[in-house]
Amino acid sequence: MDWNDRNHYRFRSLWSLPAAPPAVFAALERPEDYPHWWPQVRSVSRLDEHTGVITIRSVLPYGITSTMRETRRDRDAGVLEVTLTGDIAGWARWTVTADGPGTLARYDQEVDVHKALLRRLALPGRSVFILNHRLMMRAGRRGLLRHLRAV
Repeated sequence: MDWNDRNHYRFRSLWSLPAAPPAVFAALERPEDYPHWWPQVRSVSRLDEHTGVITIRSVLPYGITSTMRETRRDRDAGVLEVTLTGDIAGWARWTVTADGPGTLARYDQEVDVHKALLRRLALPGRSVFILNHRLMMRAGRRGLLRHLRAV
């Protein structure tokens, strides 16, 4: 593994949710509302209709700030996709599909870490960073469940 590979991550999370796909898609297409139901999403500021700045912080004592630019929003296919630049750079995609009486929300992300502190800790911290991401995604699913029940 070369040094750059140590700062490259691929993530996939699957969220089984007891709500209809249109309701899940509607919640996920509004990232400015994420801080209301996803504790690790600290802020989202819209810059324009397709671009915003997101700051996340999970269990570890560091924040990650990136600019998100929407590259795809397809309600019929259930796909939301953004490119990311900043502390992490790459792309992230939600794919929302019917799953029996509910919904399967699949989150895929492929990014390179640019934040200097995280790059320096790439080798010793990789497994901790991956665990940190899993914990964040678990909390996001729980938050979205509560949010969907409330709306």
